[in-house]
Amino acid sequence: MSEKILIKGNEAIAEAAIAAGCRHFFGYPITPQSELAAYLARRMPKVGGVYLQAESEVAAINMVYGAAAAGVRCMTSSSSPGISLKSEGLSYLAGCDLPAVLINVQRGGPGLGGIQPSQADYFQATRGGGHGDYHIIVLAPGGVQEMYSYTRDAFDLADKHRMTVMVLTDGILGQMMEATATENGEQTADNRQEKPWAVGGVRGERARNIVNSLYLKPSELEATNLSRYEKYKQVEETEQKYDSYLLDDAEIVVAAYGASSRIAKNAIDEARSKGVKAGLLRPITLWPFPKKAFAAAAKKARAFVSVEMSMGQMIEDIELSIRCSRPVTLCNRVGGMVPDPAMICEAILNANKEATA
Repeated sequence: MSEKILIKGNEAIAEAAIAAGCRHFFGYPITPQSELAAYLARRMPKVGGVYLQAESEVAAINMVYGAAAAGVRCMTSSSSPGISLKSEGLSYLAGCDLPAVLINVQRGGPGLGGIQPSQADYFQATRGGGHGDYHIIVLAPGGVQEMYSYTRDAFDLADKHRMTVMVLTDGILGQMMEATATENGEQTADNRQEKPWAVGGVRGERARNIVNSLYLKPSELEATNLSRYEKYKQVEETEQKYDSYLLDDAEIVVAAYGASSRIAKNAIDEARSKGVKAGLLRPITLWPFPKKAFAAAAKKARAFVSVEMSMGQMIEDIELSIRCSRPVTLCNRVGGMVPDPAMICEAILNANKEATA
């Protein structure tokens, strides 16, 4: 049974984690995600869970490593500079094939940057974030309801594929409030005995498990990496997700995710009122990127416009997906600035003019 409540995006993520059976959260405060940690500090003890504010982001991700190895559902969250500090731990989680959930409520950068919203962590998220050959699944919600829904999905995907799943959002979505359907009631924390690979007391009932990412024999490490990439191929084949708006007859396709996609819809309506057939293709999984949907859209489209709060990081994935068969232009603001419908509409009209020239 579900009920709709007015809730902030950061708090919706926290409620979703509890509903998904997460009872172990390790975090550290940083704007604009601090409400998430503060909310869980109140909620976790009430559902029999553990909230622990670590002494640093590095400590928090290593606590996640330990809890994930024990087989429990666990989560950490941060914002852009904090995610950078967690990157070594992300690589260790991947090297041990451990399921975990990571939330990034992005802010402007590089460096300390500012506390305003950004999408400049796209490369960091979709290219792994740490050292070595590995991937993480990246989900990009477009509203508070999706922040709730995709956070719940993140735990299932993490367990299904034994991978880290990042929910990549931003300061706009984290701070905004919307009516959101949430589960009325608590799920129980998942049972570690359902994960035969997890460490823990054996009681003489099974062999001891070891969670480790160290391989001193190069041949063993190579074989492990090759096997892991077979899993990644399966994830790429089965987990691509996207949404669309007025895409069926679109000649100019706007690509945008997260908060940018909400603004882009208004611009698309305005462009259509001016006679330009524009539509939105919104990636929900940034990795695996929805290549199939973009390749299909390119068969009818004359041009693409990538709307981003970054210097154009998603353009590479768009071009790879469509094999550079159509021009892709950038409409962007950076450093905490947000694109508005008028500038996006202008970019659509310019793309249409160039495509018909």
